[in-house]
Amino acid sequence: MADSAWPSEQLIVAAQRGDVDSIAALVAGSHPNVRRFARSLCATPEDAEDAAQEALIILYRKIGMLRASGALASWMFRIVRNECLRRARMMTREHREHPPSPDTAVDSAEDEALRRLDAGRVAAAVAALPPDQRRVLIMRDIQGHSGRTVADALGLSTPAMKSRLHRARAALQHALRATPDSAPARKR
Repeated sequence: MADSAWPSEQLIVAAQRGDVDSIAALVAGSHPNVRRFARSLCATPEDAEDAAQEALIILYRKIGMLRASGALASWMFRIVRNECLRRARMMTREHREHPPSPDTAVDSAEDEALRRLDAGRVAAAVAALPPDQRRVLIMRDIQGHSGRTVADALGLSTPAMKSRLHRARAALQHALRATPDSAPARKR
């Protein structure tokens, strides 16, 4: 689980101030989490690697633009999500411009791209949550930290953390049910 810890607040603040060594350590420390985000959102392993690299480049170049040091995980999640969605759109555009011949089985790749676009809807709904709920949800459900670890990291009691997590999950479900028309149409 040590692999899923984000870099410390002090390191993020030093990187925001332009300390080159801190920026390099921040990028290296964020890499495992960024890769996990990308693998869960992108359609192919290659796209995931490319999206993760792009996100780390953005982190390196624009860390000074991050307003709150505690928002690093949600900022990186949005960057990875946007890059994966961009790649999925390119894939569907290429599919429209160069349709496959009837004897090639492309339905599984298309279905995979649609599943990943659904993941993009989930990512957008997570990004729309209030920051206190988003942090709890990301740490608990995406990063896989224990409830006690999340509560301690955020300075909350365990019941308060559970309450925020419950509200975040309920809001996420509501948001996903409220926008079924925006979901890509599935075959059959």
